[in-house]
Amino acid sequence: MADILHISPLAPKSFPDLPRVAGAEFAAIEAGIKYEGRKDVTLIRLAPGTTMAGAFTKSSTRAAPVLDCQVKISGDSTDGAAIVVNAGNANAFTGKNGMQATEATTNAVARCLQLPVERVFSSSTGVIGEPLPYEKITTKLEELKTQLSETSIHDAAEGIRTTDTYAKGSGQTVLIDGVSVNIAGIAKGSGMIAPDMATMLVYIFTDAEIERATLQEMVSELTEKTFNCITVDSDTSTSDTLLVAATGRSGARVTSDNGQFKNVLHEVMLDLAHQVVRDGEGATKFLEVRVTGAADAKDAKTHAMAIANSPLVKTAVAGEDPNWGRVVMAIGKSGAAADRDKLSIWFGENLVAENGWISPEYREDKGAQYMLQEELKITVDLGLGEGNATVWTCDLTHGYITINADYRS
Repeated sequence: MADILHISPLAPKSFPDLPRVAGAEFAAIEAGIKYEGRKDVTLIRLAPGTTMAGAFTKSSTRAAPVLDCQVKISGDSTDGAAIVVNAGNANAFTGKNGMQATEATTNAVARCLQLPVERVFSSSTGVIGEPLPYEKITTKLEELKTQLSETSIHDAAEGIRTTDTYAKGSGQTVLIDGVSVNIAGIAKGSGMIAPDMATMLVYIFTDAEIERATLQEMVSELTEKTFNCITVDSDTSTSDTLLVAATGRSGARVTSDNGQFKNVLHEVMLDLAHQVVRDGEGATKFLEVRVTGAADAKDAKTHAMAIANSPLVKTAVAGEDPNWGRVVMAIGKSGAAADRDKLSIWFGENLVAENGWISPEYREDKGAQYMLQEELKITVDLGLGEGNATVWTCDLTHGYITINADYRS
């Protein structure tokens, strides 16, 4: 795989100072699964009383760890729990070996941390189709155990990276009945990003006390507004996993009608989703696509994703070309309802097209000047109804080809 020499120009200035989540401990270590000189195995221990929720890829070629997590996530146990993650090998499309590796790894973690294996969740990310050398993970567990700390979440964020150019984290604190409740999350993702559930690998922790069913309901709803509204390259991963853990250690109880907590959780999830897009392989532009006036919300999202996933739109953005004709093309091919003569298109605040034709007020030099910005917005109004949707993507540059042409080498 090509060395990642440059941090994405869209990256935050630094890893954020995340609030400490009581009952969540982190450690990461170098195991040499694929990469040399970098952490590639992460262990997370969660205190007794923790409830878990999750969302997973709908890919029909799901990796063994995903299948294992899907079985375990619906359990109502509140015993302690653990998450183990390796980078460099996806443990996907590896036949019986895949499940054997997953079972061996989770069983070893269960023994090491004295947990029920049903409460050990695992994720693998990296190359597809190669057997996972799980012994490199299991032989490091005792060392990882000694390093577990509530303050080591940055190490965990580093340990789950593959082609990511920076570690991704987000967190906030919210008052619930006068008690401070912390939320902190980490994510990895850069390529093979077109989620159909959650995204890549994402782990979010809170010290709120939440019943499992309530937490799952929140996570499922917010996933649709965040991780399922981003795309880098239209390819859905075999390994996409989102896990959310509520340790309950703050003592603040969150119920289904607590909109304040849900709003803050939404902000953390959306920030992590945006960071994944900002680290899109080879990305130089962050693009918001907003569609309004669709027949319904489903059509609006179909149109928005058609625009965001179009290689022609994305390469025009990379080339700083205000090529509104490519947006028209993407709308026409989406399969959702559209009327050419009712379309309006904006690049930023610039009305580019209306009534099926270029706007008489539009000037190409203004459009070209707008496209020089790093953060861009394309808005389309279909003039058909009340449906709307917003999605986020990045441009498509030669850097994406460079990274992926020799990914396995």
